[in-house]
Amino acid sequence: MTLRVIYAGTPEFAVPALRALATDPTIELVAVYTQPDRPSGRGQKLTPSPVKAVALELGLPVEQPITLRDESAQQTLAAYRPDLMVVAAYGLILPVAVLETPRLGAVNIHASLLPRWRGAAPIARAIEAGDTETGITIMQMAQGLDTGDMLLKRVEPIHPEDTAATLHDRLSQLGGEALMAALPGIVAGTLPAEVQNDDEACYAAKLAKAEGLIDWREPAEVLARRIRAFDPWPAAYTELAGAMLKIWSAACEDMTEGSAAEPGTVIAVDAAGFVVRTGAGALRVRTCQQAGGKRIAAADFARNRPLMGVRLG
Repeated sequence: MTLRVIYAGTPEFAVPALRALATDPTIELVAVYTQPDRPSGRGQKLTPSPVKAVALELGLPVEQPITLRDESAQQTLAAYRPDLMVVAAYGLILPVAVLETPRLGAVNIHASLLPRWRGAAPIARAIEAGDTETGITIMQMAQGLDTGDMLLKRVEPIHPEDTAATLHDRLSQLGGEALMAALPGIVAGTLPAEVQNDDEACYAAKLAKAEGLIDWREPAEVLARRIRAFDPWPAAYTELAGAMLKIWSAACEDMTEGSAAEPGTVIAVDAAGFVVRTGAGALRVRTCQQAGGKRIAAADFARNRPLMGVRLG
């Protein structure tokens, strides 16, 4: 007997788990739910989500409701007679009526070790906070933001050079592996459900573009983490001669000169990039990008530019 599964996801993060489910002969993917197509690119052409693109490639039925709160959408979902709903970064709130429709309920693939980093941006917030590890939690979905019982966890280290992009790619693969490891226990009802300790919870707020603006008065260590956390979006940026300059890679630097300079001042330029005074310590910029340009080595950017002593921001 096959397990009738509805999959709900939208971005690249949700793709590996969908592909993993599609390869399991004991599973019938009866429908894939994803966000409606969005305008994208310079031409603002309507573009399917990464999950929709893969679902169509696999020949699976696709549903793209604007909301699941209305009765019509709920009746459509119920008509698929799902045994289980699997959710990964779907982007729509699931009302109780939907959560209770599948015989086995709904499980979520969450990119953190709950209850740490509930919410929309767990990967970036973990890097920004200086966490040394994160992971995947397979969670039974319930009302409330990522508050359901935890069924299975997989730990993933955060390396010193990790960006949100590199960590995202590893966690998305781990999400698919963790789901498939948890699935037999979910079906058999043998996985112990661990209640989350709300006292240990913290919230991963959605990223905002304005957060990318670098305040050079902050410590170098904080800025270095934020630059990695905001790659690829919203990107950390500063201002140079009235134009935006994105900073993609930087590291803390021992400061032997320029300690009296104002935060944001370029205090060294050499073959490895340029160094900026911060509120505490200095930051060596290694990769940057001008508006309309490509990411380039900071050393190349600094070549033939009078950066020494210039104030950024």
